[in-house]
Amino acid sequence: MTLLQIVTEGATTATAAAATTTPSLSLLDLILKGGWVMLPIGFLSIMAVYLIVERYITISQASKVDPGFMTNVKTMLLDGKTDAALSMCKSTNTPIARLLEKGIKRLGKPVKEIESAVENTGKLEIYKLEKNLSYLGIIAGIAPMFGFVGTISGVIRIFYNISLADNISISLIAGGLYEKMITSAAGLVVGILAHIGFHYLNAMIDRVSFQLESTTVEFIDLIQEPTK
Repeated sequence: MTLLQIVTEGATTATAAAATTTPSLSLLDLILKGGWVMLPIGFLSIMAVYLIVERYITISQASKVDPGFMTNVKTMLLDGKTDAALSMCKSTNTPIARLLEKGIKRLGKPVKEIESAVENTGKLEIYKLEKNLSYLGIIAGIAPMFGFVGTISGVIRIFYNISLADNISISLIAGGLYEKMITSAAGLVVGILAHIGFHYLNAMIDRVSFQLESTTVEFIDLIQEPTK
């Protein structure tokens, strides 16, 4: 009975020691096991994060509008203080201010010409906000493709190792499986990130576009008001 206890305790100790000495796998180790395909996927991930952050900051700043800005401009125009309204628009760095500035500079010309100038300015402002946004759509499409390339590369590596050893074992196929699964996961994660960022930023731009359209209508109504 004592011998059995000794053997059992020894086995338990050995198991515990084995468990404590099991090597852990860090994120860097996983990336390295993904092979060369992780390089373009990593580059795409950096580009996606940069574009999302840069465009988010730009669009957020463009969407910030002082609630009293349009009211002040309207009051100045109704009081005949065109120069003051123009100066206020020039000192405000927002798409709406630039849109109104273009319209105020055209005062005295036919309404259709003023409306056309204001609408063109609005389109230009939207174009500025959409700058480089298409690259996010491209990243969302090609990142999973690079993951698929890694999958094919991993499978090729597995069969190549088997052909050299002329047998099948876990150690032979493990490297290829790591490359296959890690690159697939990484490509999908980057693609999903870029896809979400692309549509979220487009939704933000749509809100700015609505603000510009509303301001255009309000401004055209304003300059026509004295003639009614």
